[in-house]
Formats: sequence, structure tokens, C-alpha cells
Amino acid sequence: MEPIKVVIHYANGTVMKGFTEDFSPNKDFFHLFPAAGPKGKAIEVLMKDLKAVFFVRDFTGDPEYNEQKIFLEGEKGHGRKLEVKCIDDELLVGSTLGYDPSRKGFFVFPADPNSNNIRVFIVSSAVKEFRYV
Repeated sequence: MEPIKVVIHYANGTVMKGFTEDFSPNKDFFHLFPAAGPKGKAIEVLMKDLKAVFFVRDFTGDPEYNEQKIFLEGEKGHGRKLEVKCIDDELLVGSTLGYDPSRKGFFVFPADPNSNNIRVFIVSSAVKEFRYV
């Protein structure tokens, strides 16, 4: 597997940027090669410590960009449309192929096609509110 750009958000608020080659939603951990760290030094990331893993186009994004939090008429998502509020009150709007709170987590595909986020894996324990729209 080739390295994938991710931004990980821990449940405690810590944020790290880097690359992963072994992320799996069914595993208890994966490895992160920090973007700002020495090459070759991986950090073991435990899923139970996370809020979410953001799979991104680039690490900087556009701080001036205001991400669309609605679906435009006629837009189709990947599965069912939803809104998720996380434990830190971040609101994510998008679609999912499946949400089951008994699983480790679930993927959300952003409603905004211009989002820097390609998809987001949200850890189930970090969900404060969830609803289909």
C-alpha cells in the first residue's frame, strides 16, 4: 500500500499530520509517519485514543475556505446522508455506507466536493450526536 496523507485528531484534542500505510477500520492500531518528523520513525496510533482520522488532499488546506455543510440539490453521496457531532462539538456533514455504534467507527464522505477531506473515519466513541438527513 502506498502512503496516504492523514490528519489524526485524538479525543484529547491533540492533532498530528502524517502518512499511513496500514490503516484498517477493523484493527486496534495503525502506524503514522509524522509529516514534520524524521523519515522512517513511525508512531503507533491506538484507535481507542482517537476522535477521527481525516484522509486529506494536502496537509495545509485553505484556512479561508468555509466548508459547505449541506448537500446541494441533486447531489448524491456515498450511501446515506448524515450529520455527526463529535465530542468536541465539531459538526461533520456527509454520507456514509454504514453506521453501527457497536463497531469501532465508520467512514464519512464530506458533503462538500471541494473539501480538503477526501473521507473521514470517525471513531464511534467520539460521536456525541448522529442523525440521518
